[in-house]
Amino acid sequence: MDTLVTVLIWFALISAGIMAGIYFTFSVFAMRSFAELGEAAGARAMQVLNRVIVRTAFLPLFFGSTIACAALVVLGLMGHAGPLVIAGSAAYVLGMFVVTVAGNVPLNNRLDAVDAASEEGKAMWLEYLVRWTRFNHVRTLSSAAAMALLAAGME
Repeated sequence: MDTLVTVLIWFALISAGIMAGIYFTFSVFAMRSFAELGEAAGARAMQVLNRVIVRTAFLPLFFGSTIACAALVVLGLMGHAGPLVIAGSAAYVLGMFVVTVAGNVPLNNRLDAVDAASEEGKAMWLEYLVRWTRFNHVRTLSSAAAMALLAAGME
């Protein structure tokens, strides 16, 4: 059991770091860059990105890291991992996965449903830009916190 927990911690730690970097990119400069393109072009760029990203290694890492962290929460509650591992894993599942599913994905779906060049699309983009980016800040911080807590919880 110790080897399994160690492997899960390492995988979760590394993948949380990768995800933190991806989300950091969007929070710090990608969304600002899309905003600079103007409403129609920015919305269209994000629509394309959202369609492409689900066909890359991002999605297996997104789900794999979530499963690893959920397993670490359960194993931790069973006494196989310490409180820092439980806290880091829970922060990841709640702050990254739940926020993505409840916040970012519905906004992605709404944006995808509009014509980016229409008045509705331009208005949706302005709302999307603010709300999506706020949710993304939470994902960035949660992923980074998870990585730090998992590292601190290594035994």
